[in-house]
Parts: sequence; structure tokens; C-alpha cells
Amino acid sequence: MSKDRNQADVAFIEALAELLNRNDLTEINVKREYGENDSLNVRVSKHLAPVMAQAAAAVPLPAAAPAPPPAAADRATDTGKAEVRGEGGSGGDPAQHPGAITSPMVGTAYLAPEPGAANFVSVGASVSEGQTLMIIEAMKTMNQIPSPRSGVVKRILVTDGSPVEYGAPLMIIE
Repeated sequence: MSKDRNQADVAFIEALAELLNRNDLTEINVKREYGENDSLNVRVSKHLAPVMAQAAAAVPLPAAAPAPPPAAADRATDTGKAEVRGEGGSGGDPAQHPGAITSPMVGTAYLAPEPGAANFVSVGASVSEGQTLMIIEAMKTMNQIPSPRSGVVKRILVTDGSPVEYGAPLMIIE
């Protein structure tokens, strides 16, 4: 690879990073073809800090996981199904609930540390600040999601193994 092409690639990557910031994106993935068997694959992504209680009222992206039908409202979370109702529910959009914990990243949510193991938390469980609530896998990295505050888990809004979007409500802690 020539020095000029290397400099052009660096400028290209810097331009992608600027585009990422300017358009408030979290990730860009681009493949640049130079010829047969010669290409450059670039992934530029932002590391997002965990969402704290002050940001819990953020509006979720439209691609958030849909709510289960009303007939499924009383399913238990240890079967891997979403808990739709719990004590103290707001009745409206879960993301607008003051106790909502939202996803700090795009990925796959896991409620247990490994398949077949007990869930990190269940509805009605008391949690302390910093306690692991679940894991979100993003780019083959397991990211523990800590509780931003102490309280009681009122609702779990995702199912084990379900995809989650940035800002999507994960659970309600009061």
C-alpha cells in the first residue's frame, strides 16, 4: 500500500467520524473497493455511556421492540417472556415512566448470565445501585447493564435474547 493511499484512507476514516458526529449516529460501516481482492472495510462507532435516571425519559426509537398482546400481560419473566404489567405501572408508554431503565446501546438483551442460568433479576426483586440487571451483547462483547439506583423491579419489558435499540425501555425500577 502506498503512502498516498494510506493518507487517503486516514482522511476517509476521519470524514466518516465527522459524519457520525454531525448526524448523531452511533455507528457507520463502509466497504471501499479498490479493485479485485483489494478493499478497505471500516467500522466507526461511538462508545455510549450508560443512561442514568435523568435521561430515562428519553423518547425511544421507533424500532423499539413491540409490546406483547394484552392476553400475555401476566406472564412470568423466568419463562423468558416480557413482563408487561407490574405494580405501579404507568399505563402508558413505558419509556415515559420515571423509573424506566433504557438501553444504552443497540444489541441483544440477555436476562441471565448464560443459557439455563437464573435471571439476574425478576419482577418484585429488590436491587441495589450498580447491581447487574442484564447483559446486552453488542459486536460480540457482553456489556453488563448496572442499575442506576436502588429500588424494586416493577416490570421487565424485554424478553431474553431479544434485540434492543438505543433508548428502548428495558425495565422499570421504583
